[in-house]
Amino acid sequence: MITPDSVFKIGYISKHRGLRGEVELCFTDDCFDTGSSEYLVLDMDGILVPFFWEEYRFKNDETAILKLEDVDNEAQARRLVGHGVFYPKNHLAEVEEEHHTLRSYKQLTGFTVLDPHGQVTGCVDHVDTSSANTLLTLTTPQGHEVYIPFHDDFLVAYSLRHRTLTLQLPQGLLEINSPTDE
Repeated sequence: MITPDSVFKIGYISKHRGLRGEVELCFTDDCFDTGSSEYLVLDMDGILVPFFWEEYRFKNDETAILKLEDVDNEAQARRLVGHGVFYPKNHLAEVEEEHHTLRSYKQLTGFTVLDPHGQVTGCVDHVDTSSANTLLTLTTPQGHEVYIPFHDDFLVAYSLRHRTLTLQLPQGLLEINSPTDE
């Protein structure tokens, strides 16, 4: 059984393509190209379902065209549109930290954010790079959504292998946009 803690989100199916059942995957992490898994996991109404692929090709730096097994026509492909796509953590390629860098801040999606003492601040759900200031959307362990600016001055450490980001945030930053009890 696939559990939520054994996978991490890498994108979503954005649209169906053609008559053969191909779909487009908008991804934030291209680990499926370097990892060893022969399948991706889709969130199908709260159930994590593995889908094996027959082939894929890159459309651009953020989109891949996938042909999945047993998805052979437009109607079957259309049912996958909008579903989240996950990658199994145990199939990640071994990363040599000192020789590998992030291609894009969007690759931080799914990373666990830690404070300098190792306490979990949250998990990165979204990275907004549409302006000069990169903004991370986190879900805290309490289930709240908070927004934090990402700046190199806040960065203490990161691990691509463990998918963690250690940040020293200014005092009070998390409280500014956390919900208050009224």
